[in-house]
Amino acid sequence: MTTKLATLAVTAATLALAACGSQGGSQTRDSIRAVGSSTVFPFAKAVAESLTRSNPRVKAPIIESTGTGGGIKLFCSGVGAATPDIANASRRMKASEFADCQANGVTEIVEIQVGLDGLAFAAAKGGIMMNLTPATVYKALAANPYGKPQTAKTWKDVDPALPAERILVYGPPSTSGTRDALKELVLEKGCQTDAAIKAMKDTRKDDYEKVCTELRTDGAYVDQGEQDNLIVQKIENNPKAVGVFGYSYLEENADKLQAMTMDGVAPTYENISTFKYPDARPLFIYVKKAHLDAIPGLRDYIAEWAKLWVAGGALSKIGLIPSPTDAMAANGKIASEFTLLDGAQLK
Repeated sequence: MTTKLATLAVTAATLALAACGSQGGSQTRDSIRAVGSSTVFPFAKAVAESLTRSNPRVKAPIIESTGTGGGIKLFCSGVGAATPDIANASRRMKASEFADCQANGVTEIVEIQVGLDGLAFAAAKGGIMMNLTPATVYKALAANPYGKPQTAKTWKDVDPALPAERILVYGPPSTSGTRDALKELVLEKGCQTDAAIKAMKDTRKDDYEKVCTELRTDGAYVDQGEQDNLIVQKIENNPKAVGVFGYSYLEENADKLQAMTMDGVAPTYENISTFKYPDARPLFIYVKKAHLDAIPGLRDYIAEWAKLWVAGGALSKIGLIPSPTDAMAANGKIASEFTLLDGAQLK
């Protein structure tokens, strides 16, 4: 789509939204729609519930757990009532996704960091326990570790200090931001312990991606879909299995699960908030500025996020780690002024 056509499409869609919304007609939505990350989902739901309790005139927002990648794809599909207002994300938007948004007329995007989370590896209470490292996880789960055939059957095959139990890990699918975090925060770090592979990143990027981030498909890693609570159920029923999900699900199921350490550091509230835990990550929401005045309650919903994400607030009580003070202040300003995202910042 050319820039001129994209601009015309945005203008037409925005006018249609505003016109239909002001008339209360059936051609537009009278409720907020957010899609995306399963990790952000419980927090987005909590914000929605808080908003409707304090402001009953606002219709309950529709929050869908589609995975970060799937949510951003829907978000970037265009402007108008048929498209979401918000994309929830457990990783930052990619430059390629931003370009898709622009091509489809979504030219004004607001990025807000809502807090932090940690990528947790856990087992059932009384189940298998290990001190993991990025190299351990990479060698256990990579399709071709360091470019060689995958032969590890047990954790002991990977590291003699680990138990002789079959490698069985339940984790997120390829559309999930948690899967992206697994690749970037763990698998790549483990892969880069080989200097030759690390050097490949700049010269043979496709080969590097395949060697460092492609997961095995022989049953050792099981894609469990977008619902992290299903991963919790799987490892509850198998004490020798390991689950990978966001810290909030670990916190929510603390009576059933036990966390594994990464490089000797446990995924705790304090360790994630200070980034001492190596698998800490920021969480985001992306907002269409074109929808702000067309969708009833959208501005109020964003303001509610900023009220609840503070330390000791309602969201921290259900597992969200507040952002550092400076980041929280900066994003609070974005949430009130709706400063646009500069795509040049993205990778």
